[in-house]
Amino acid sequence: MKIALMDSGIGLLAAAATVRSLRPDADLVLSSDPDGMPWGPRTPQDITERALAACEAAAAHRPDALIIACNTASVHALTAVRARLEPEIPVIGTVPAIKPAASGGGPVAIWATPATTGSPYQRRLIRDFAAGVEVTEVPCPGLADAVQWADEDAIDRTIAAAAALTPHDVRTVVLGCTHYELVAERIRAALQQPGAEPPALHGSAGAVAAQALRRAGDAARAETGQSGLTVLLSGRAETLPQAALTYAEGRALQAVSHAG
Repeated sequence: MKIALMDSGIGLLAAAATVRSLRPDADLVLSSDPDGMPWGPRTPQDITERALAACEAAAAHRPDALIIACNTASVHALTAVRARLEPEIPVIGTVPAIKPAASGGGPVAIWATPATTGSPYQRRLIRDFAAGVEVTEVPCPGLADAVQWADEDAIDRTIAAAAALTPHDVRTVVLGCTHYELVAERIRAALQQPGAEPPALHGSAGAVAAQALRRAGDAARAETGQSGLTVLLSGRAETLPQAALTYAEGRALQAVSHAG
């Protein structure tokens, strides 16, 4: 089985590591676009074009399914990518986990990029899946970039700033950017209140990984018995960037792939 993942940067690591944990034999193709980062300030058309290019680079490796492991790309490019690649390659988008987070009641906070916070897209998800639940939208300027470059000081500063905007009684937090899942425990620690249970964090990696494996299903090609890892950086075959190896998910992917 071969699963491809696409993101602007290393936010795809969380979903990739989850796929690998569920199917240790799976080949992985990781396609990102460091040459075009950051995507947030780009126009929807630019984002769509760059996402299509990254997805087509991954599709050339003939995966059994492709995950758009990026909230921004899912908002702007999912329809175009599906039109280009399906039905030959199932395409799975990433949606902030607002529905499961709100299912237990509130209050809920949604941490997201400034471009996503307050957007019609996010507001629609809140209206559809969190009606009647107290929801606070928390913009996190700079956090995705800090995670992308593994800038420890910037990660601490941006997490602290977002935590200061999060009401103290929030017990559930949606991680509305895939990059944030790589620093989930640091986010949880920043939100911990004395004498209280730590807040529950809801990311998207588990759901999209499981969905990709379901969609691959019987279409998956014969297993090789080895788990390969192909890394594409703006279409170029490379190795995992050094920043990726500062996170447990990146180190796990490299270690298991080398062992295979």
